[in-house]
Amino acid sequence: MPLIETGRPPRIDRRQFILMVGVGAAAVATGCQSAPVAVIAEKYPEPEQIVSKNGVLSAAVTVTRQPVDIGGQQIVGTVYNGSFVGPTLRLRPGERLELAVTNNLPEMTNIHFHGLHVSPSGISDNVFIMIHQGQTQNYVVEIPENHPSGTFWYHTHAHPYTEKQVFGGLAALLIVDGLTEKLPPELHGIQERTVVLKDFQAVNGAILTENIDSNAPTTRTVNGAINPSLEIEAGETQLWRLANIGADIYYQVQLDGHPFHVLTVDGNPVWRVDSKDSIVMPPGTRFDVLVQGGEPGDHILRTLAYDQQGDQYPEAALATLTVVQSSRTPAAIPARVVAPYDLSTTTVDNARTITFAKDQATGHFMIDGTMYDEARIDQQVKLGAVEDWTIKNQDKQQHPFHIHVNDFQVMSINGVPYDAVSFQDTVNVPAFGETVIRIPFRDFTGKFVYHCHILNHADKGMMANVEVV
Repeated sequence: MPLIETGRPPRIDRRQFILMVGVGAAAVATGCQSAPVAVIAEKYPEPEQIVSKNGVLSAAVTVTRQPVDIGGQQIVGTVYNGSFVGPTLRLRPGERLELAVTNNLPEMTNIHFHGLHVSPSGISDNVFIMIHQGQTQNYVVEIPENHPSGTFWYHTHAHPYTEKQVFGGLAALLIVDGLTEKLPPELHGIQERTVVLKDFQAVNGAILTENIDSNAPTTRTVNGAINPSLEIEAGETQLWRLANIGADIYYQVQLDGHPFHVLTVDGNPVWRVDSKDSIVMPPGTRFDVLVQGGEPGDHILRTLAYDQQGDQYPEAALATLTVVQSSRTPAAIPARVVAPYDLSTTTVDNARTITFAKDQATGHFMIDGTMYDEARIDQQVKLGAVEDWTIKNQDKQQHPFHIHVNDFQVMSINGVPYDAVSFQDTVNVPAFGETVIRIPFRDFTGKFVYHCHILNHADKGMMANVEVV
């Protein structure tokens, strides 16, 4: 655990704490009356990893609100084990996760294992468990033998505190290993990089916990660092685990002069590897990608300007990649990672329509005309059924739809057939548009939720319950 200063953090004004990034340098305001000072690009950090042993990953995380180091500043956040990016949990299919979570916050919290296909009941991925102040909850999650290998994450899901707790830092990666073993032998053992995308806004030395404005200036971080620097040799292939685990905002990630070769979508290995110049990442999404070192020199990993049609996100530098001269011959990029498991010809047992909307008068966000009620069952599904859900968006802004436990295949967007290459757990629904998804409800009964993964919207009502029986 990093050492934490316990003295009063410096006063930081929300509008002054705006990152201004160049190639390898940044300027950050250090106080209300202070002029910006140079912040040299940090060495690329990797979050702490906790790895399974003998088929079990046994770990403990403590939830606190305390000062943490972000970009050389002491900023108060809401964190796991004293770090803005909590420990990465790493295990394999068929193994068991035993996680003890102790809550030292004045309000309740809990844990959701985002993207995992595991039981939503008991002490597994049960978001209806609440951990009150001073309590410890022991979670036990059994990972199926056939679970996809890829990048997942865990975060608080304590309604209606989810946005402020995730925004404060309660989010970290969970990796189900085995992905590189599905690649050609020359790609086994390649260097991995986690690229954890989080943003924050600070007032008086503390990350906001109330009245968070996702359209306000915000500081983007990678692995909790501001514009960190990393290296790759020309011709070298690395595996990058891109994960947007912030509360509300979108990214459109691009690496100058380097395409992303996509291996997984939301932890699901693809049946066709596509190369992308940039990737749109709504909140909650992950992409495992191959990056190959190109032209020697410095290249910026950035998020492009993005119009969410509610919020406007400006372009920002995220990290600086230095390609080092080398005589390496680039490895061949595989055509696919796994055999297709396409559901396009599967018999559909039922069809439903789910409607997202905003009450402009109250500011509430609704699904099918109602706000979230934990006691209500909004959809009941039979175990083993394959269903088509049409997600209609009656709002002027985009909304990312997410469902727990069971991933889905996107079938169409605004009536245009979608060329899916894998399953996913989150999909963007266009403003005043619709997305059709096909969901196989396999393996697990129980009650869980679906919602908009802009967590401000979920906290304000855009969430509902489904029960598999």
